[in-house]
Amino acid sequence: MDYKVLAPHFIREIKAEVKSTRSCLERIPESLFEYKPHEKSMPFGYLALLVADIPRWISFMIRESVIDFATYPQYKLSTTKALVEFFDDNIKNAISALEEITADQLKEEFSLKNNGQLLYSQAKIPGISEAINHWVHHRGQLTVYMRLNDIPVPSIYGPSADEKTF
Repeated sequence: MDYKVLAPHFIREIKAEVKSTRSCLERIPESLFEYKPHEKSMPFGYLALLVADIPRWISFMIRESVIDFATYPQYKLSTTKALVEFFDDNIKNAISALEEITADQLKEEFSLKNNGQLLYSQAKIPGISEAINHWVHHRGQLTVYMRLNDIPVPSIYGPSADEKTF
């Protein structure tokens, strides 16, 4: 496997998702942070925070090799503007970590823990890929919440019903 191409590939993939993700996050009004479409659904604000936070997972995977829910720094949701700034910082840090990663680091294991207890461990390569997929999945959920609240959905992979052009 050519490890030299993987980090630039992940960077391109992240950069391709940033504009539309940021457009979604910018449109989430603070007045709807507590909105839930169903009792089993997560609140809109928590979902938006998750979408903004997942890129940070990538920098933790690379630099720390572990995320422990007990010690992972929790971001306090406050305003839409602050949420977007948090997202922007997380994107910068994820890209920076990927730019600095070595082939040896990519081969290392990443562990997810809860209060020191190992939940799972895997190689960083699939971990980074899965984090990106997880991020895109939750952004998709975010667009459903947006539609349910008549918030214009931005173009993502093509025109949306609200934005006919890119």
